[in-house]
Amino acid sequence: MLRVLLAGGGTAGHINPALAIAEIIKEHHPDAEFCFAGNPDKLEARLVPQAGYRFEPIRIEGFQRHLSVGNIGRNFKAVHYLAHSGRRAAQIIKDFKPDLVVGTGGYVSGPIVRKAAKMGIKTAIHEANAYAGVTTKLLSKQVDKIMLTVKETKNLDPSVMDKVTVTGLPVRHAFEKRSKSEARKELGFSDSDIVILSCGGSLGSKTINETAAKLFRWYKETGRNVCHIHSYGTYKDYAGFVDELEASGVPVRDNKRYIVSEYVNMPLALTACDLVISRCGASTLTELEAVGRGSILIPSPIVAENHQYHNGMVLQNAGAGFVFEEKDLGENTVTDKVAELIDSPGKLEELSRNAASIYIGDTNERIYETIRPLISEQ
Repeated sequence: MLRVLLAGGGTAGHINPALAIAEIIKEHHPDAEFCFAGNPDKLEARLVPQAGYRFEPIRIEGFQRHLSVGNIGRNFKAVHYLAHSGRRAAQIIKDFKPDLVVGTGGYVSGPIVRKAAKMGIKTAIHEANAYAGVTTKLLSKQVDKIMLTVKETKNLDPSVMDKVTVTGLPVRHAFEKRSKSEARKELGFSDSDIVILSCGGSLGSKTINETAAKLFRWYKETGRNVCHIHSYGTYKDYAGFVDELEASGVPVRDNKRYIVSEYVNMPLALTACDLVISRCGASTLTELEAVGRGSILIPSPIVAENHQYHNGMVLQNAGAGFVFEEKDLGENTVTDKVAELIDSPGKLEELSRNAASIYIGDTNERIYETIRPLISEQ
């Protein structure tokens, strides 16, 4: 029986690919057993058991580069966790006895994949972002296979490129269920409407929320008949988003053209829209490509090595979107771009076609074919 250990976490961008890879393997090996290693205090500790998989905790934290009193304390804790991570990784591996170990990013995948490679177990890693993270770069010389989301990933050592396969990133099956027209009907919009979706991720984004608020005020001031779906996020500081808009004289609660909520059905909303305003997480951008939607992208400035900017530039260079860094945003930067695009339906259609053209539709097959030789050697 095939036994697969997966390691990755910290964010959904690392966890969801790991869960997807498990499902891909299970399609070919229905009796395979899986185990996930991750931080007990992070998102993976909840999502992995919810998906029905065994979860083994291992504590590991990244080092804070910005020095402050708080970060010095965090770095001491990171050193402590790192010192014990090798022993804990070895314990997990010896108990589960995997035939294959796959890392999908995040600091937690480092000690697990590294220890497995040293123990002679077949290993593979998947990098979601267009700028490879520290963990991927450190592991790249030790693993047997490296899977990349985009071919534009260039910051890997040339000596490891013979291990590389561009697989793309798995997309949830929910994005394949409806047509654009069906999605609009479900949301109460018509086929002739211009529909915009804005979202800053599950927690939300102050910058994306401020951008959306400007757009709602602009619609009211100019009489633009735009349908707009906005997810302001579950972070407590954003709970008053709708009340603040209403207080400023912009009615959104009783407007059938607006859907404003802390959370929206993303597969449904993304399928229904013409244009997306969002951050540049790897999963989000792959979903944009999967449904073929143009975008205005505002990378988060607080992520490691500014990787969201590099993700977004893949779409911009393909003519599928526009990237604006926060430091370059003016008062009307996004509003002006939205006005330009909704006044040019042909441009919106071109962005959508270009987004769809770079989507890797056979990702699942590519991932399995990459790891299949490692499994067949067992």
